[in-house]
Order: sequence, then C-alpha cells, then structure tokens
Amino acid sequence: MGSAGSPRTPSAHETSNTDVEVGGVTDVSAEQGAPRTVRIEDAGGGVLVLRLANPGKRNAIDRVSRAELAAAVAMIAADDAARVLVVAADGPSFCAGADLVELFGDAPAQSIAQIRAGLMQVYDSFLKLLDLPIPTIAAVRGAAIGAGLNLALSCDVRLAAPDVTFGAVFSRIGLHPGGGCTYFLTRLLGPQGALRLLLDGGSLDAAGALRHGLVSEIVDDPEAAALELAARWAKLEPALAQDIKRSVRLAVEAGFEATVEYEAWAQAASATRPEVQAVVEQRRRPRR
Repeated sequence: MGSAGSPRTPSAHETSNTDVEVGGVTDVSAEQGAPRTVRIEDAGGGVLVLRLANPGKRNAIDRVSRAELAAAVAMIAADDAARVLVVAADGPSFCAGADLVELFGDAPAQSIAQIRAGLMQVYDSFLKLLDLPIPTIAAVRGAAIGAGLNLALSCDVRLAAPDVTFGAVFSRIGLHPGGGCTYFLTRLLGPQGALRLLLDGGSLDAAGALRHGLVSEIVDDPEAAALELAARWAKLEPALAQDIKRSVRLAVEAGFEATVEYEAWAQAASATRPEVQAVVEQRRRPRR
C-alpha cells in the first residue's frame, strides 16, 4: 500500500464486471459471470467492506467463495486508497465454516498430501487478511463456526452481536482443528483454555467471547458499529495507523526489544508530520 498522494492503481471497488483485473489480480466471480459470494464495497473515506454474500449457504466457504475471497483480499491489498477494512456478512450467520462435503467428500480416494493441499487453499483464502497492513474489523453476528471462527480471528478487532456463537467444533466430528484455530485460541485463551475448548469441540457465546478477549465489544448492530470505528480510524494518517498496527503485532510476536526498536523509528518518523509540528508550535508559545 502506498502513502497518501502516491500514484495509485485502480481500486477494487472502482472496477466493473467487465473490468475484472486490478493490480494483476482477477475477480473470479466477475470473470465467470456467476453471482458473487464475496463482494467489496466502498463505504467512503478509505473504508472498504469485504462482504460474505451467500446467506443461502450460511456463507460457508466452498470452492467458489474460497477463490472469490482470496481474490478480494488480494484486490484490497493492491488498493492504495484503502485505509480500514470491515469484514461483514449478509444474512443471520457470519460464516458456517468450510463446505465439508466439497472439502472432504473425496478424502478416502486421496492421499493425505492431496487433502492437505486442498486445506491449505482454504486456509490461505482468509489467512491472507493477516498480511494486510491496514486495520481490519470483523462485524460478527450469528454463527462463526470452524473456518468462520478463523476468518473472524484473522481480523485485528472483532465486534459481536448478542446472538453470536464462536464455534471451535472440529473435535465433535472427529476432525483436528485447522486454519490457525489452535494458534488463535492459544494466544487468546492461553494453553489451558484453548486445549479445553478444542478437546470439547466447544463454543463461546457473546458474553464468553467478550470475557476471553475474542471480541472487544458486544453491540446490537456490529456492522454499523464497525463502520463507525473504521471511519474514525480512516481519518488518521495512513502510515500512522499502519505503523501502530505493526507495533502491536511486534509486541505480541517479537517481544519487548523488537517493539521498542520499531517504536523509536516509527515515532521519529511521525514527529515530522504537520499535525505534530502544529502541536509543537502551540507549546512554544508562553502560557499566560
């Protein structure tokens, strides 16, 4: 992503059904002429919405939606004007997980390596959200099960409706967790809490998710609240927002010394910005 004022490629939301390539990435659904199961919407002011749009299947991730989701995330990554991303869904469910029939229906005739390769394609479709430098917010209502849970946890911040269910139900059907679920839950719940939830094939309601840090807030309309939050963050200098996000990730993954090292560079760079210098000039004036 470039800085404000730099030359920008056409954004994903500026393309039409006949213009299906942005930054070398093709919109799969537009190319095939099929109804889109994933859409990118422009909420204005640098805020984009990535919307799961297949409520008839409870937004389950199948072969088509997997490809569309991967393409959509790649388009957003190539959009220099994007400042904040909201991930939302049509219908009463956020995402009911992967389509198990499509994913594992041929498993008895496949090698473990072949099954794994198919799984990695599913994982990649939503885990690429982790690579976006801009802040991401998941607006979750209803069920977020399996891969749907992982999709939500791939976002930086999650807002939940009171009816939300976060389900790590893999072991209930004899399936090992996947898609980063073990990593996400261990980081949020600790080893003991993650192991218990995963062995039980358990779920968390809104109150439990808030208590354990899976969500930052419970709101009646998570999408409206997410858009309000995104609009506020989008007003920040893009480099500042992205540097703060990177600092937080370093704090989690790289430790104290790496975080302080990065903070020093990032804070030094931000000190040259006009808004900071305006405050400095105010402080120069003698108090009366």
